[in-house]
Amino acid sequence: MAMGLWISVGGGIGAMARFALSGWVTTWAYAGFPWATFLVNVSGSFLLGFLHRALPPATASPRARGFLTIGLCGGYTTFSTFDFETFSLLNEGRYALAATYSLGSVATCIAGVFIGIGIAASIAGRRAPRR
Repeated sequence: MAMGLWISVGGGIGAMARFALSGWVTTWAYAGFPWATFLVNVSGSFLLGFLHRALPPATASPRARGFLTIGLCGGYTTFSTFDFETFSLLNEGRYALAATYSLGSVATCIAGVFIGIGIAASIAGRRAPRR
């Protein structure tokens, strides 16, 4: 239970950090490109890689690693986990699997967005309009 609590707290902090950074970026960034999400994903990927190297299991407690990596980075962006997993596959020499995972994840997730929007639109179209 204690590990779950640490991960939850880290996730909350990560989500608030994403919210704060996204809000700040949208005040100055070019509106035609999703700079806020882009910067969150890049910085989250950097942070997860940094934490993985800086805090190996032998030097950091499982709670601290869970709080920072699963919680903080996961709440901030799951893209960092995706990137790290792709890096791990490449680092292991599993190039075809890394390419399949990377390209398949992006394509499937984009398709998921389209399907989700379509289903939501279909459900909304069946409801009576609110007055």
